[in-house]
Amino acid sequence: MRTEKLNYRIVTDGLAFPEGPVVMADGSVIVVEIKGGRLVRIHPDGRKDVAAEVGGGPNGAAVGPDGALYVCNNGGFHWLQEPIFGVEKYDRPHGRAHDYTGGSIQRVDLATGAVTTLYTHCGDIPINGPNDIVFDRNGDMWFTDHGKTYGRVMDQGAVFHAAADGSWIRQVAYPMVTPNGAGLSPDEKTLYVSETETGRLWHWPITGAGEAAELEKIAWPSPQGGRLVGQATGYQRFDSMALEENGNICVATLVTGGITVFSPQGEKLEYWQGPEPYCTNIAFGGEDMKTAYITVSGHGLLIAVDWPRPGLKLLHQR
Repeated sequence: MRTEKLNYRIVTDGLAFPEGPVVMADGSVIVVEIKGGRLVRIHPDGRKDVAAEVGGGPNGAAVGPDGALYVCNNGGFHWLQEPIFGVEKYDRPHGRAHDYTGGSIQRVDLATGAVTTLYTHCGDIPINGPNDIVFDRNGDMWFTDHGKTYGRVMDQGAVFHAAADGSWIRQVAYPMVTPNGAGLSPDEKTLYVSETETGRLWHWPITGAGEAAELEKIAWPSPQGGRLVGQATGYQRFDSMALEENGNICVATLVTGGITVFSPQGEKLEYWQGPEPYCTNIAFGGEDMKTAYITVSGHGLLIAVDWPRPGLKLLHQR
C-alpha cells in the first residue's frame, strides 16, 4: 500500500463540524453542519450561505431524483469541548443531547429551504442515528443508521432501503456495529458500508430492482450477511466514503486522519494522510470529476484535493 500526504487547498473554514459534502452543478458544495444543525452552501470563492435550517444533527446528504437534498439527521449530540489532537478548542460529539428525540430522514427543497420529515421509524423500529445516504437509478435510497450511545449503552446499527416519496421503508441489514458510510458500485450491483468502531468495510451483492431489490447475504459467521472487503490498519476508525469511476472505494479514515483507498477485490491500494484526525467525508466534483472535496471536521474546514483518478459521478449529481 502506498502512503502519501494530501496536497490540499482550503476552500473555506469556520464550519461547525462539517460532514456530508454534496457537489452541485454550479461548482458550489453543500455541507451539513452537525453542530450547527443546518446546511451550508460553499461557493468556489469560499463564500458561505445557509441553504436550510434542519435542526438536530444533520450527518449525511445526497441529491435525490427530484433535485431536492435528502438528509440523514442523527437527532443531535451532546458536544464536548476539550483540547485534543493538538486542537485548542476541539468539539466532538458525545452521546445523547438533552433535547434528542430521535433521528430522521428529511427532504430539503433547496429553492425554498422547506424541510419535510419522511421517516422516523421503519415499522416499529426507531431510526436512532441515520448517518449516510446514497440513491440508486430507481430513485430509491439506501442509508445507514449508526445508532446512538447513551453512557454505557450502545444501539446496534442497521442499513435501510426506502422510497424518496416516503411511501415505503424496510430494514435490509442488521445488526451492525456503528455503520457509517454507504456507497454503490458503478454498475449498482454492490452496496458498500463502512463501520466506524470496527474499522471494517463490508459489501453485499444487490439483486432485483426498486422495492424488490434485496441484499444477497452469506451465512454465519457474518453477523449481518455482508462480505468483508477490508479493514483498517491498526487503530483507525472508518467514516463516510465515495467511489471512483473505476470502482475503487475511498473511505474517510479517523484517528490517523485521511483517506484509505480499497479496490473492489479488497486490496488496500493507498492511504492519503490529511491535516488532522477527523477527515470525515469525501465527494468528487469538477469537470473531469478529479477534484476531491474532503470535510476536516475538527478544524471546521472544507478542503479540495486534485485526485489522481476520476470519481464516480452520482446519478442525480446535476
